[in-house]
Formats: sequence, C-alpha cells, structure tokens
Amino acid sequence: MESHELLREIVQRHGAKEIAAKLDLSVQRVYQWADDPRGSGTTNPLDRVDQLVKATGDTRVAEWICERTGGFFMRNPQLEKNRSVALTTASNVLIQEFAAMITLIADAAVDGKITADETEDIRTRWEQIKSVSEHFVRCCEDGRFHQVYSAENGPGSKSR
Repeated sequence: MESHELLREIVQRHGAKEIAAKLDLSVQRVYQWADDPRGSGTTNPLDRVDQLVKATGDTRVAEWICERTGGFFMRNPQLEKNRSVALTTASNVLIQEFAAMITLIADAAVDGKITADETEDIRTRWEQIKSVSEHFVRCCEDGRFHQVYSAENGPGSKSR
C-alpha cells in the first residue's frame, strides 16, 4: 500500500476537518497528503519519515514511532532469492527457540523473582524468537520450504 492510499483511508475514516483541527493544519493540507504525490506535488509525513530512514540508514525513527504507539519495531529477515529451506529444519529451529525461552523463564523464576540480568536475558531471547518466527512465516508465505528426503523417505516414498 502506498502512503497516500493509507492516508486516504485514514482521512475517510476520521475526517479531514477533525484531523486538520487536531494537527492545527488546513483541511487542504490534509487532503494533499491523501493525494498521489505525483499529482499534488506535496510530500506527506509518511513519505518524509521513509526518506529520513533511507537517507540516514537509522531505523530509530521507526522504532520511536512504534514505541510511541505501544508497539515495537522488528526488521524483517532477509531471505536469499530463490533459496528454499528445509521445512523440518526450520520447524525444529523454531521449536528449539521456544524451548530455550521456556527453559530460561523457568530457571529465572525458580527462586520466586526475576532479576534485572535475567530480564535482559529473557528480552534478548524474545527478540531472537521474534526474528526466527518471522523468518519461518515469511518462508511459509513465499513458498520457500522444501521436503527433505532420506533413504527411508525418498521422492517416491508413500510415507511422506
């Protein structure tokens, strides 16, 4: 979705007058943001943020916005073009990450409290799980998984 398309939907839902009043802008400016920039010549705030991140390579702007809205920013994993992944391997990696997280939490909670260091370890593991999970889902969406064949489970085997 293009930025102006998203802004158009937001303007339709919330009203240009209401948005303009809350931002102390003209209604015309709000409508310009919702127009295709090739026609209006106006760069909207979403495109400006995109340009700022691209110009600096610094994602802290996106992280800040996500944090301000009660969320978090996570970079999508980079998938190698035309490279498939073994489904069983990817599944096992994901399961192992969750198992490690559960073990970490159980070990930290055994004494009835979780220290600052344990909290930092839990956060680090959680960030890893999010990344591995996103990679798994992206591979699902892109059809990147392939079946791993063994001597017992070859291409002609009925036990796949």
